[in-house]
Amino acid sequence: MNEIEQVLQTEYSEEFDKLRKNRMYVSYHKYGPIKNNYGEGLINSVENLEIRLKKYKETGNTEFLVDVANFAMIEFMYPKHSNVHFDSENHGTRLKGMTVNDLKQL
Repeated sequence: MNEIEQVLQTEYSEEFDKLRKNRMYVSYHKYGPIKNNYGEGLINSVENLEIRLKKYKETGNTEFLVDVANFAMIEFMYPKHSNVHFDSENHGTRLKGMTVNDLKQL
């Protein structure tokens, strides 16, 4: 097993991906293709993401986190932001809180 596979055993959830994919499959049949619903601007993915995140905070139901991830993916695929781009540099968006690596440096 290479290092990436070893790290991802504890730092990634295949179950989460499976749930996401299953919900995308069901949604395709329930609502139609995302290329039409989101690509043509019929539905706003970011607004729906924010609604589901709020519901998760209220209820603790992780189903809403699966929905949040799917809406984030849809926005990535069919972006509506006026300045959409991908820049992997850290632009002041550090994690809130102290990480174990931060603690090691104290």
